[in-house]
Amino acid sequence: MASSFLKWLTDPRRNWFAAQHYKAISNRLKRYGLRYEDLYDPMYDLDIKEALNRLPREVVDARNQRLKRAIDLSMKHEYLPEDLQALQTPFRSYLKDMLALVKKESAEREALGALPLYQRTIT
Repeated sequence: MASSFLKWLTDPRRNWFAAQHYKAISNRLKRYGLRYEDLYDPMYDLDIKEALNRLPREVVDARNQRLKRAIDLSMKHEYLPEDLQALQTPFRSYLKDMLALVKKESAEREALGALPLYQRTIT
């Protein structure tokens, strides 16, 4: 019951409020030329860091360029030109499949009782 309600609540095709939220996030990301997965912080979640390490170098370089451009635009208090905003695809995924694979592997290692491959150490 709760999971079906949650699916309805977050599905932009079924819930008007979710659609408005989706549209607002899309417009904000287009202004800076970002994708939604660019906002994931590899220092916060080590699975994201591992997934980024496994991606092809071109994909990671494109992500870094988008982040640098967004920082530059933010510092200048500007947005991308309208013609470039129209070309942006903020919800096109490049990390989801690799992140799912990394999470599956870490869950499998945990189920087998093995130590994690990577862990954060505070020095």
